[in-house]
Amino acid sequence: MPKWGLSMKTGKIVDWFVSEGDTIAKGDDIVDIETDKIAGTLESPVEGLVRRIIAEPGSDLPVGAVLAVVAPADVPDAEIDAVVEEARAAVESGALEEGDEPEPQLVEVGGRTISYLSLGPDEADAPVVLVHGYGGDKNSWLFVQQPLAEDGHRAIALDLPGHGASGKDVGDGSLNTLTETVTGFLDALGVGRAHLVGHSLGGAVVAAVARAAPGKVASLTLIAPAGFTPEVDAEYLRGFAAASSRRELKPLVGRLFADEALVTRQLVDDLLRYKRLDGVDKALTAVLGTLLGDGDRQAIDTPALLKDVDVPLTVVWGASDRIVPVPDGVELTRVDAGHMAHMEAPGEVLTAIRARL
Repeated sequence: MPKWGLSMKTGKIVDWFVSEGDTIAKGDDIVDIETDKIAGTLESPVEGLVRRIIAEPGSDLPVGAVLAVVAPADVPDAEIDAVVEEARAAVESGALEEGDEPEPQLVEVGGRTISYLSLGPDEADAPVVLVHGYGGDKNSWLFVQQPLAEDGHRAIALDLPGHGASGKDVGDGSLNTLTETVTGFLDALGVGRAHLVGHSLGGAVVAAVARAAPGKVASLTLIAPAGFTPEVDAEYLRGFAAASSRRELKPLVGRLFADEALVTRQLVDDLLRYKRLDGVDKALTAVLGTLLGDGDRQAIDTPALLKDVDVPLTVVWGASDRIVPVPDGVELTRVDAGHMAHMEAPGEVLTAIRARL
């Protein structure tokens, strides 16, 4: 059972895509798992023959529980049975209770406190830095950050000012302020060059970082970045900034996904809890002015930011994005998802990111 996000303790098996006797490859989709926040698809971390499926659909299992056994055909059934019994005993005994878990850290950048989570080896060259969108936080990368760390990369997800566990002072909320924060964050962590991955507002921010400090950027992966087209769901942006109740927030959050059934009560509750923190309303309002211009059109011009930026670039977009429509005339990878492609189609997003590493 994978660890998707800091709050995940258990996962519920929804549906298997493989059967006993199938041969799987690393990266194959093997099983859908439901967490307290959202359902996700587990990619196989190994290749080989599926000898036994232990976790039945509908079962709730702790992080770290064995879900299936993969082994060569010449391994005796008795050895497979022993592994299965050991796995079941570990669950029943409570031996899989969480031990020491990675904890978010804080760093001061330009007088602002920035919260971040780093996974993977510290000595890895050119880490992957993940930057969320408007109203999001580092936990939105729950299906992306851990797999990258397991690949051997250092994967760092941060909360922009005004978001998540970072300080709520966003100053003027401008793109320049957010860009300077990310650039200063890299300096504060001693990161010389990084592969930058940005979603929505975060996409525009990392594009601006590449323009301001191209020597710090090994590659860019932009996921439904703000500013590629004038059109945007301004009603969503204004509504999210103003929402103060579950009744107001839930239908807005549903617009972020192609499959609105993915929106759990916990996901909405977490967003509502964030929105009720002191200073959040002011921060979101300030940043909203950066996103929206006259006539509720997008105020950021991301293609202009990228002009003359000579770093490897990948653009990924959910084909069913209702917040920022898929632009015409842009070379991009379409995935079967809404605006939150990295949560709804993480396997395809990971493929795009890995291609730049």
